[in-house]
Amino acid sequence: MASSRRNPLIVVRGEIVHFTGDPAEEGASACEHLPDGLLVIDDGRILHCGPASAVQDAIPGDARHFDYRGKLILPGFVDTHTHYAQTGIIASHGEQLTAWLEKYTYPAERRFADPAHAAAEAGFFCDQLLRHGTTTAMTFATVHPASVDAIFEAARARRMRLIAGKVLMDRNGPDYLMESAAEGEAHTLAAIEKWHGRERLAYAVTPRFVPTSTPEQLQRAGRLFADIPGLYLQSHLAEQRAETDWVASLHPEARSYLDIYARHGLLGARAVYAHCIWIDDEDRRCMALHGAAASFCPTSNLFLGSGLFDLARARRFGLRVGLGTDIGAGTSFSLLQTLDEAYKVLQLAGQTLAPEQGFYLATLGGARALYLDEFIGNFAVGREADFVVLDPEATPLLAWRNARAATLAERLFALMMLGDERCVAATHLLGEPAWIAAEQGG
Repeated sequence: MASSRRNPLIVVRGEIVHFTGDPAEEGASACEHLPDGLLVIDDGRILHCGPASAVQDAIPGDARHFDYRGKLILPGFVDTHTHYAQTGIIASHGEQLTAWLEKYTYPAERRFADPAHAAAEAGFFCDQLLRHGTTTAMTFATVHPASVDAIFEAARARRMRLIAGKVLMDRNGPDYLMESAAEGEAHTLAAIEKWHGRERLAYAVTPRFVPTSTPEQLQRAGRLFADIPGLYLQSHLAEQRAETDWVASLHPEARSYLDIYARHGLLGARAVYAHCIWIDDEDRRCMALHGAAASFCPTSNLFLGSGLFDLARARRFGLRVGLGTDIGAGTSFSLLQTLDEAYKVLQLAGQTLAPEQGFYLATLGGARALYLDEFIGNFAVGREADFVVLDPEATPLLAWRNARAATLAERLFALMMLGDERCVAATHLLGEPAWIAAEQGG
């Protein structure tokens, strides 16, 4: 492995699990499991992934070593939908969607006009992602340009992959969060110029949802999405029945909620819609045809009483699906706890979620939903070396259960159902440690 390089190689040893494809389509061959594996990382990218016995004798003497034997090493988790500005209202009691927005969300977001407040919240949010093993996220900011600067700067400082955007709202909201369609477009363009494509960052055009954007604003958003290469689009779709009824009353001309977005040019590759509960098969077909993705947000859907996501129907139509925590209606930053709730949602819907499929959704599936699988999502040579180290004995109950597990699938399922941030022993970005539990006292 000798070659000219600026920095020493990073070598990571432990039990490696990652996915080369979708287990629901490709079966067991989609999962690569190395009980004693080695990652070799050169300048932040995977140079080699394989059995430790095959290459350890060829490692240069100046390499930096991280020994995680006894723990699982997986690609970093991918959160495809969250709201960093709502971290402070997580676990607020007792409302459904519209009341939640009015009582909690809008007043909390008002404070992000203050750059100092936005910076403090953004830093805490990014640290929480890393503490929970999440290395890539797609998040809403607020309507305030300062909120966009804050979250991008916090992610840039930590070398995280992050997609974010300024919320667009020009109707049906409080005056203190309103702006004209033209103002929203101008602020969005300024943020795109400042942040899009900078280091590991990308910009998402971000209309909150149909009820809070006029047709003019949606049209302007669609033009931006179409005209600027590599942009993302994020919004909400059919989260609750009352919401879909409201949308139908605002747009009687439309076939469906999704049809409104489609009419305004807001469907395409890198468009991600959260929830997608009260949609039909024509909507699923349309989203898949245009390359859009759905973000499955089970903790939020249960917390707000929204409904049950239909993963089987999404799969049937080839719709890209990732997992979202949807902080702060979602109740945990942990993708492990999100998988726990996803399993239960699907059980209620008469479906199931195999552990391999769950961890695929949290890693490579999320990367594919965000069109980032050429960069992240597994340990293929050349991918960016973002990974999470999970301790399968992090709690007495997990240790007790895993001592009785006969297969990898059983162990993954135990982590999926019983795990949380206590299982995250370390999180690495581009090979470097970004969170080490032992150094943080937990």
